[in-house]
Amino acid sequence: MSTPPLDPALLQAYRETLFEVVDEHPLTLHIGQPNEALRQLHRLHGVTSSAFVTACNPRSESLPAEENERRHADLRAELQHLGLTFFEGQGRHPSNSWPPERSLLVMGLELTAARELGGRWAQNAIVWSGTDATPQLIVLDDDGDAAAPG
Repeated sequence: MSTPPLDPALLQAYRETLFEVVDEHPLTLHIGQPNEALRQLHRLHGVTSSAFVTACNPRSESLPAEENERRHADLRAELQHLGLTFFEGQGRHPSNSWPPERSLLVMGLELTAARELGGRWAQNAIVWSGTDATPQLIVLDDDGDAAAPG
């Protein structure tokens, strides 16, 4: 069963969000804008794609900080178990009207796997970048499948 379409204002907020890697390779991703630093990071790790994902605030419903921290730790543990390389980050809207969400940039995730990961963590959307290192907003339905272009 699919979720109803997302509110256009929420989709716009997602598009405006700054997706920041705050780890050893700092960079900021903007939806639809090619990113040379990301392209270099892909090359450095021998991958052609990556995904920026969070476990926080499922379906954009605000959770207590402690619950978001637990979910983030569980996401990290899942990725470590899968043997995936990832970097700490945060999604932050420039207006600062929503607290930054702890997130991870996961190297080497193909689009299908990235959708499934976002779906397992009950997210409305993920950010995925392919060989062109251009971040795309991928809107998900309840099953983690693509719902509509973001």
